[in-house]
Amino acid sequence: MMTWRIGTVISTGKSWRGALELQVTLDRPLPGDGATGPLTVRALAYTDLVGEPAVGDALLLNVSALARGLGTGGYALVVGPAAPGTMLPADPAVGPGHLVKARYTPLQTMVLGVDEQESPHHATLADADSLDGMPVVVADLHSALPAVVAGLRHAAAAAGRDPGDLKVAYVMTDGGALPAAFSRTVAALRDTGWLSTCVTVGQAYGGDLEAVTVHTGLLAARHVAGCDVAVVTQGPGNLGTGTRWGYSGVAAGEAVNATATLAGRPVASLRVSGADPRDRHLGVSHHSLTAYGRVALAPADVPVPVPTADVENLPAWGAPLTGRVHDQARTLADTTPHTLVDVPADTTLLDTLRTSPAGLRTMGRGLDADPASFVAAAVAGVHAHQLTTG
Repeated sequence: MMTWRIGTVISTGKSWRGALELQVTLDRPLPGDGATGPLTVRALAYTDLVGEPAVGDALLLNVSALARGLGTGGYALVVGPAAPGTMLPADPAVGPGHLVKARYTPLQTMVLGVDEQESPHHATLADADSLDGMPVVVADLHSALPAVVAGLRHAAAAAGRDPGDLKVAYVMTDGGALPAAFSRTVAALRDTGWLSTCVTVGQAYGGDLEAVTVHTGLLAARHVAGCDVAVVTQGPGNLGTGTRWGYSGVAAGEAVNATATLAGRPVASLRVSGADPRDRHLGVSHHSLTAYGRVALAPADVPVPVPTADVENLPAWGAPLTGRVHDQARTLADTTPHTLVDVPADTTLLDTLRTSPAGLRTMGRGLDADPASFVAAAVAGVHAHQLTTG
């Protein structure tokens, strides 16, 4: 939630590299302060973002933290200039929640953390320390999410279980987009019941539940949402620099560690491609090899697709790709504590992938253009389902 005001600059104050303090008069008092006239507060402008406001300028301000009485910073944050006649949204209803996401940015937002003291779930999570063996599928790219869930549902149906009875949580990390609302994938999966809940962690926000860390997000998925399995990956918008360590998906390795620390069952989904023109992403991506090979210190199951002949003969697949993936996976297993798990992949799995209510697309390619990408994620879901019944 966000509280907005328009403020007029009455003086400038201290400045340091990239920041300028201001004194501003608000167009109306902060909610609940009982004031009857204009209110003067400190504001902070990040000059690289909004320039250097001058005396007399009208500014759009985020006053959420001030409205909640949070002491750290103590500023209204400058979002930008306010045009004449700007209409602001109504103040949000007064309610609990002091967890700040996108902290100290002009668009920081206040949410109720699932485990903070004002939460009805605080007592449940206060001493929670175990996932009780819940399988957690970890993936690099957001595009893996619908494929993993499709694999879970495929395995459930094959086992004679109603896929709708399977409770799946998505734990969204902050390596990509921060607002959960940016993801049409999450919206489609939630609307159709393919996902039971979305938990936004770190600086990500807007999920059904909000948590501070991956650890508390996973515990909330298990003990608050009552889920059978969780999928952890970043939001849309992977960041990569073409270097070994400069990519946001490195956090997948840390998610494996978090899962193991909390006595869950980590399942490391491989990022695979048969169509990427870059050699570092062909077969098993170097992102997976680094995250699981160097960052993940705890053992995980690593599902590897074993395609049937009709699947392997699909365009952008072929026997050379299968061989490359298996060679890379064996090298990963030889240098880590991870366990490879061969998972058959036939055309019925592809059929289930085609039923996904969320579009299947990764790096600009769909299921038919790069089937291995989605099948590799789906077999991680298949294996995770097997762990729920084992």
